[in-house]
Amino acid sequence: MSAKIIILAILISTFAPRLCSAQATANEQTTHILDTIYANDTKNVALFFPEPIRQGITGSDNFVFTYNREKEQYFGLLQAKPGKESNLLVVNRNGSIFSYIVRYKKQLSKLNYFIPASNSIGNEKPIVTDSILAESSEERVDNRTYYYQKFCSYLLNRKQRIGRIKKRSEGIVLSVENIVFDKEELYFVIRIENNSTLDYDLNFLNLSIETRQKGKRKSLQHLYQEPIYKHNLPLKIAESETVRFVYVLPKFSLSNDRRAILELNEKDGERNIEMKLSHRYINNPN
Repeated sequence: MSAKIIILAILISTFAPRLCSAQATANEQTTHILDTIYANDTKNVALFFPEPIRQGITGSDNFVFTYNREKEQYFGLLQAKPGKESNLLVVNRNGSIFSYIVRYKKQLSKLNYFIPASNSIGNEKPIVTDSILAESSEERVDNRTYYYQKFCSYLLNRKQRIGRIKKRSEGIVLSVENIVFDKEELYFVIRIENNSTLDYDLNFLNLSIETRQKGKRKSLQHLYQEPIYKHNLPLKIAESETVRFVYVLPKFSLSNDRRAILELNEKDGERNIEMKLSHRYINNPN
């Protein structure tokens, strides 16, 4: 009996440290290793998620992740152009967050990824239980504002463009660099350059929809669109200075005979600009 006990003790002392070490290594790898997904510019790589996709963002323009923004679906398609590696961040409808390294690869060995819920790195917001009171309306507003701040900063750091939408007047250049649709809002990334030697004091920058009144006397009306949030809007653009900022508006679309009007107005001055945005840009945002 004593011999069996001695043998068992030897086995435990020999293998237990190895098992613990292996378990610790596995846990460390699970925690720190970020999966890599490869894509190229000739094939679509499909990513299937456990819940419908609410938002998907790539960190570089040479990677494009497309998904249905109008009707939430469980899959998205990834394509890539040659360039440096980047990252892909996907948020599901239930708030689950998935993050991956994405790289270009000429020859792909895998075209479909079925992603389990266990791959989630966290949740967009804490999961509340019945014992926790629902957040107040003020807290929801604060959370929304915080989201606008973060997403607007992200858009300003990107180099993505929707086209060459630009108009000049007396050394002042007004540009719309990008129009992005996210959740239920449109984000307008706007740029103002002051190439003159005189400071530009901003009176207002309005966005409206131009409509034609039918009848014998046809006239134009501008329906003002109130921004939900303005990010980094300046009061003054100094001489030789360029500023970039973001307007957030509720989602809208335009028919073929309507246009959006961006109106820049100078305080105590006449260097005003009225820019017309085609329905094609509004109806096909990034």
